[in-house]
Amino acid sequence: MRRTVRRRRSAFTLIEVLLVAGILALLAAFAVPKLFGLADQAKNDLARTAVGRNGPIAKALDAFNWDMGRYPTTDEGLAILLKKKGEVDDDHFKGPYLDNDRIADPFGEPFMFRSPGDVHEDSYDLWSKGKDRKDDGGKEGTDDIKNWIEK
Repeated sequence: MRRTVRRRRSAFTLIEVLLVAGILALLAAFAVPKLFGLADQAKNDLARTAVGRNGPIAKALDAFNWDMGRYPTTDEGLAILLKKKGEVDDDHFKGPYLDNDRIADPFGEPFMFRSPGDVHEDSYDLWSKGKDRKDDGGKEGTDDIKNWIEK
């Protein structure tokens, strides 16, 4: 009597491997652009929060205004918020008002600042250049992220 030996398969076939790789590639083709879109939206949200009236820069500017009786000028810029008490020749100055060593937006560019502002004539205009990293002056219809609402 002859015995038949059955072999057990212990590996995947080439077709099975290619099929799984194709399915993974198809899923990645849909998922990756969505993830990059979420990253851009997150950067926009961070910039919007930073330039907003309750954001960290606004709070630092308000503290500066409280101590000095004015907002920094455009020439002084946001850099004055980083200076220490002895670096500014004014007894009212109690800086630094921000802990960061550089005031940059989530896109790696410095925030833009104008005081007195064109929109907020009694205080300041603050904006991010946005994703394109071009300073459009906060004009309507650009990707700039501003601390004012367009009419």
